[in-house]
Amino acid sequence: MFMFMFSQFSKSLSNGVRTRLTFQPLTTTLTQILLNKKHFSITSTECAPSCSIHPSAIVHPSALIGQDVSIGPFCTVGSNVKIGDGCQLYPGSHIFGDTELGHRCILMTGAVVGEDLPGSTIIGCNNAIGHHAVVGARCQDLKYKAGDECFLNIGDSNDIREFTSIHRSSKSSDRTVIGDNNLVMGSSHIAHDCKVGSNNIFANSTLLAGHVVVEGLLLFTNFAILDLLRLLVAVQWLPKMFQNT
Repeated sequence: MFMFMFSQFSKSLSNGVRTRLTFQPLTTTLTQILLNKKHFSITSTECAPSCSIHPSAIVHPSALIGQDVSIGPFCTVGSNVKIGDGCQLYPGSHIFGDTELGHRCILMTGAVVGEDLPGSTIIGCNNAIGHHAVVGARCQDLKYKAGDECFLNIGDSNDIREFTSIHRSSKSSDRTVIGDNNLVMGSSHIAHDCKVGSNNIFANSTLLAGHVVVEGLLLFTNFAILDLLRLLVAVQWLPKMFQNT
């Protein structure tokens, strides 16, 4: 697979739809998440009266739970977890490790967020994590050593769909970062130490290997790949056509 870096690319499709890929300055998206993001604060370990926790859920007494939180049947909330106001945990979803979940986030059935590892998983507000998605798990990289700190930072208003996996960094000096307003469709994978900006769309089964940098306003679909291949074929054959004339 080849990596092509280009500022703007558009191609008309047979149905009239245009696919446009545009890069956005990286410093305006990822740096904001790492340096300027203001996290919510919860000071009480007691669940507010407005919270709804199913009797079959396991919530550690040290977990910090915000206002109007709904925790469904058979959920698990670990000891170092912070859950912001208005979050919803659907049945069978789990949060482990040193994990912060911002206000008004939704975890669908079977979603697993965080892991009992050194380091942290920090997720912003208004994010949706789909059925059986795994976010903040240990990376699949042999250079990761047990006991090393690893990190994942996710911004606001991302839609992470079913069976997607997003891994933490492979070392303490780095982190996996995802910006705001991204749509990550089902069965996609974002590996360790990736840097993803804002307003991107990843079609089903999109796979990003470790250390990949994706800036902003990008579309990863089969149409975009097909158009790029057509362009490459045209660039290859046009000189030969002119030589024969």
